[in-house]
Amino acid sequence: MSRQTTQKTIEITSLIKLSDAQIATIKGGNENIQIANYPRGSAHQIPAEQWEKTEVLLTSGDFLPTRDMAPNLKWIQMTFAGVDPILDQPIIYDEAIQLTSASGVMVSQMGEYVLMAILMLGHKMPAILEAQQKNEWISNKSGMIIPKELRGSTIGIVGYGSIGREVARVLYPFGVKVLAAKADLSKLEDTGYIPEGLGDPKGDYFHRLYPIDALLGMLPECDFVVLTAPLTESTRNMFSTEAFNAMKPEAYFINVSRGGLVDEAALITALRNKKIAGAMLDVFVEEPLPSKSPLWRQPNLLITPHVSAISPNLLDDVLTLFAVNLKRYEQDLPLYNLIDTRKGY
Repeated sequence: MSRQTTQKTIEITSLIKLSDAQIATIKGGNENIQIANYPRGSAHQIPAEQWEKTEVLLTSGDFLPTRDMAPNLKWIQMTFAGVDPILDQPIIYDEAIQLTSASGVMVSQMGEYVLMAILMLGHKMPAILEAQQKNEWISNKSGMIIPKELRGSTIGIVGYGSIGREVARVLYPFGVKVLAAKADLSKLEDTGYIPEGLGDPKGDYFHRLYPIDALLGMLPECDFVVLTAPLTESTRNMFSTEAFNAMKPEAYFINVSRGGLVDEAALITALRNKKIAGAMLDVFVEEPLPSKSPLWRQPNLLITPHVSAISPNLLDDVLTLFAVNLKRYEQDLPLYNLIDTRKGY
């Protein structure tokens, strides 16, 4: 029997500041849903009686209760796609609690970011911007800024989840060849949450699929390599000296996943020794990136401050997913984006 049929009140605690309109979106007219709104700054001030009756928690992960604090907690909905920052929290390993991410919500803006990065690198924008800062007109155009055109290029996507699939969809009309590497080759379809019309739910946009273990065999074929894999113990520093040495000297590297997947010292060496042509990074091992980091001074490296997922519509999009999942929760249906804590994603 579903929760909706029994008309049971669902007590939700939100650690995200919500407007009245956003609360109404979540409730969807269901008066049996009660939402207590405690923004991040006041999370530690939540009364004990509120934690005790909380069944569902909406949070960015800044604060998670213990099981003793929230004995009736059954579901945690995260507002971010990557859950690696909370994998040290004991409560998420409680088998009675479902943990879901916001995977799929941010794919549109991240697909656009990757397209921008590929075009900027391929059209030699680092060199052009450097010349502009020096008030220099580049005369040797054919030697310095001849572009690597997108059409006809081979794009390697490392991690074919919701973000990687959207990158493939965005690039497909440009006439590129998409190679993808993923952990589980048995799951070609995307069963997670994805806004209609986005992503690659059926696995139609890649030309060849590789197991992660065969990454070094895929990299030499790629003109651009896009990293969209989750950070786990098995993926940490997966882009090391060996990986960068496997890439073509004229290839470019883009990371929009997590900084911990990249050995930054190895990337610096690859850029200085021209083992690769350039890179664009949106994520780093340490954030904010320290002003003394040598990454700031590397040739042909573009740096952005972890902005690839930012959108003015981000919270509303997350709440749309939450509302969809809440209806599924009421009906005892499987939730979208369930996290396997053993895998870390």
